[in-house]
Amino acid sequence: MHVFVTGGTGTIGTAVVAELISAGHSVSVLVRSDRSAAAVTAAGATPVRGALADLDVLRVAARGSDGVVSLAFSNDFSSPEALARAIAEESAAMGALGEELVGSDRPFVVVSGTPWVPGRASVETDPLPLEGPVAGRARSVLAALGLASRGVRVSAIRLPRTVHAEGTGGFAGILTEVARSTGVAGYPGTGDQRWPAVHARDAAVLFRLALENASAGTAWHAVADEGDRVRDIVDVIGRRLGLPVEAAGDETFGAFAPIFAMDQPASGAFTQRTLGWQPTHPSLLEDLENVTA
Repeated sequence: MHVFVTGGTGTIGTAVVAELISAGHSVSVLVRSDRSAAAVTAAGATPVRGALADLDVLRVAARGSDGVVSLAFSNDFSSPEALARAIAEESAAMGALGEELVGSDRPFVVVSGTPWVPGRASVETDPLPLEGPVAGRARSVLAALGLASRGVRVSAIRLPRTVHAEGTGGFAGILTEVARSTGVAGYPGTGDQRWPAVHARDAAVLFRLALENASAGTAWHAVADEGDRVRDIVDVIGRRLGLPVEAAGDETFGAFAPIFAMDQPASGAFTQRTLGWQPTHPSLLEDLENVTA
């Protein structure tokens, strides 16, 4: 099939595009710059010039596709306002893409985070949180899943807190960058809270499986590591960077501080059994050994 991908030049998107092409699909990718267009072309995909806010560009690309993967999300997490703008932009884009697929039975794969459930690992049937800093993103995904009743084979991939590759990416990647900028490998909260993780190349396989096989209205957990203790993550980062490991205050992590402090393990067991998805790439703690000073 021909698949249109937004966010196809990031850590996750690059892996998804490569996975789709290796499986025999043709791919077009939304790009904003000449550099991104060149990278997409070199990967064997077709660049589509435009930004996530260019809704007419998205509509035309979706209309000409056999399926859509929506991954794009702003990298500006500098303030609660910036995060809110990113969520609003993603919501509008998902709405435009989904409307173009109504009545076609074509696949539409969207993305959210795994939910958190007090006292246990979350599972695929747990609802997304409708309160807190990322509640707007949950509402966007629920609206997209509602398109299942309108003839769209929509499914949602719930990503864990860290999607990593070569020691970078996700929440763990933010901790690494904060450590580099402050000179201290700081951990939020007590450090005993757990975060789930997955390698980007393993997540990419799940995106392909959902695109090809997932039933309409379903949600899946791209979780390989159910829950790494944050202190253990930061210990590796500190050792690799040669920096001291210490507790850090909320101001160090800005808008993400409340989320970073939460215990939020998640399970991908049902997804693995049902879709035949088997993660094979390094765990987060193994992959963090690629961090260099």
